[in-house]
Amino acid sequence: MLPENIKFLQQLFEVAVSAADPMKVLPDALPEKPSGRVLVIGAGKASARMAEAVESAWGPCEGLVITRYGYGRPTKGIEIVEAAHPVSDEAGMLATRRILQLLESTGEDDFVLALISGGGSSLFCAPAGNMTLADKQKVHQVLLKSGAPIAQMNVVRKHISMVKGGQLAAAAYPAQMLSLLISDVPGDNPADIASGPTVGETSSLADVQKIINTYHLDLPQTALDVLEKKSSVKMPGDPLLSKTINKIVAAPSSSLATAQSIALGHGVEVRVLGDAIEGEAREEALRQVKLACKIQRSLKPGDKSVLLLSGGECTVSNWGGGVGGPNAEFALAAAIALKSQPGIYLLACDTDGVDGAAEVAGAWVSPETLKLADRAQVDPALALQNSDSHSFFAKIDAQIITGPTLTNVNDFRAVLISPLA
Repeated sequence: MLPENIKFLQQLFEVAVSAADPMKVLPDALPEKPSGRVLVIGAGKASARMAEAVESAWGPCEGLVITRYGYGRPTKGIEIVEAAHPVSDEAGMLATRRILQLLESTGEDDFVLALISGGGSSLFCAPAGNMTLADKQKVHQVLLKSGAPIAQMNVVRKHISMVKGGQLAAAAYPAQMLSLLISDVPGDNPADIASGPTVGETSSLADVQKIINTYHLDLPQTALDVLEKKSSVKMPGDPLLSKTINKIVAAPSSSLATAQSIALGHGVEVRVLGDAIEGEAREEALRQVKLACKIQRSLKPGDKSVLLLSGGECTVSNWGGGVGGPNAEFALAAAIALKSQPGIYLLACDTDGVDGAAEVAGAWVSPETLKLADRAQVDPALALQNSDSHSFFAKIDAQIITGPTLTNVNDFRAVLISPLA
C-alpha cells in the first residue's frame, strides 16, 4: 500500500500531466478553421492526442502525424502513424517521407497546421546525404549515451537531417503554417523542441564539430561526410520561414504551477527550484537531498511541511548495463543519500510516462525504501553503480507506471519535507 505522503505526491504528478493534456490546451490556441485546404502534420509523443484535439474543434481534417508506438489516438481524417522512439525506425522514416510529399502539394492559398512535441527528433526521420536508417540509428544511440544536454544533441541531429532546423517549414512554403508546440526542453526554446523542424537554426557546422569533440562522439562516416558539406538547416529570417508562426501551447512551467497550486491548497509551503534543471541525475539528487535535510533542520514541530518542486531534463551519462532512466536514478541516488531519514518523501517521474529504457514513468522514495530493499535482498549501491534503477524499484514495488500519458513536458520531481516531532 502506498504511504499517504506518496499518494499526495502522485496526485501532484497527475495534475501536472493533466495540465499539459492537448485536449485542454489546444482549443484556445486554434484559430477558426480556414476556409481553404487545411493540412495537419506533426510528430511527437503528444502529436496523436494533439491531432485528436484539433479534430474535436475543427472536425475531420486531412493530414498525417507520427507518434510513438502505443501513443496513437482515434482520429477521423488525420492519419496516425506509430513509430519507434528514442531510436528511429523504418516506420518513422517512411512516414516522414510521406509528410514531405504532402507538403510538396501545398500552395500559397493552403494552410498547414504543424503539431510538434517532444520525441519528434526521433520520430521525424529524414537522413541527409548518403546516410542510411542504420546510420541514423547509430547517431541516436551515440547521442543518447553521450551525456550531452538535449539542446546539444539536437544541434547535431539538425545538421544531418532534411527536416529539422526549420526545414519542415521551408518545405511547406508558400503555404501559411501555424506550428503548435508542447515543450519538453529546458528553457522552452522552440528551436530545441523536436529539433526545431519549423524554427530557424542559428548553430553552424563549427558548433557541431565542437560538440563532437567535447563528447567524443563516434559518428558514422556517412554522417561525417554530411557535416563536411554546406548545411541545409534554415537560418532565422530565411524567406522560406516567413509564412510560419510558432506557438508554445504547454510547457513544464505551467504544469509545475498547477501542482504548486494544489499543494498550497493542502496547506504545504512550496518552493519551486526551477523548470529547466539539467545535469547528471545522481548529482542533482544529492543537491536536493542536501537542501531537503537543511530545510528539515530549520523546521520546528507544528510548522508547515515544505515541498520542493522541479522540472527540466536530467541525464545519465555513464550507463552501467542495467535498466534505468534519469528519474529513477534520481530517486535511487536520493534514497541512498537520505539513509532512511524520517519525514522526507519524494517522487521523480517523466511526464510522458517513459523514463529512459523502460515503460515506467519513474519511482518514489520513503523513509522505508532502504528497509524494503534489505527485505528484497537488493543492493541499492550496486543498482546505482549499474544504472539499474528501474530493476531496483521494481523489486521493492516502488515504481510509478502510467502507460502513455499522451503529452510530454519532461521531468517532474517533488520532495516533501515534514518537521520532525
